[in-house]
Amino acid sequence: MSKKYIDVILDDDPLLRAENALVSIPLSAEDQQLVDSMLEYVTDSIIEEKQLEYNLKPAVGMAAPQVGVNKQIFVVRLEEYEDDDIIVEQYALVNPKIISHSEQMSFIKSGEGCLSVEDEYEGYVYRHARVTIQAYDALSKKDVTLRARGFLAVAMQHEYDHLNGILFYDRIDKNEPFKVIEGAIEI
Repeated sequence: MSKKYIDVILDDDPLLRAENALVSIPLSAEDQQLVDSMLEYVTDSIIEEKQLEYNLKPAVGMAAPQVGVNKQIFVVRLEEYEDDDIIVEQYALVNPKIISHSEQMSFIKSGEGCLSVEDEYEGYVYRHARVTIQAYDALSKKDVTLRARGFLAVAMQHEYDHLNGILFYDRIDKNEPFKVIEGAIEI
């Protein structure tokens, strides 16, 4: 029997722009299953064989609205290579709140992408270089305060935007998509 991954909706679906409800803690079995399914997709999506076999698009994160569930939940999973070791950072944040951020901005030079966006959108997406987020982490099963910078900060803000009905291309300057903001960090 073939494995079934969670279905991702596309940016023309109004659920991506809808309001997202706070989630009761501790998580219901249904909400925990949602977290597990989203994390499984993100984890497996970077494995080339699974991309091909199951038509998965590579991802570092996913928010509940992207799978048609309007709840305040997102997952982020990053793998970094340090010497011969793989360092994995993964979070499943419920009811996240950005409580502080740097004034300094950052952007990914190659641009951002999204599982829910099939069209190409060129331009810089500026985000805060550093953020502090408070949330319930469904993996550690506790309230956390996370400080993120660099690519992790960008990924978290991208997913956090989904919880507010914002897509990455909404943040690209329509008149000057490659405008460089002075002092911004290039990632």
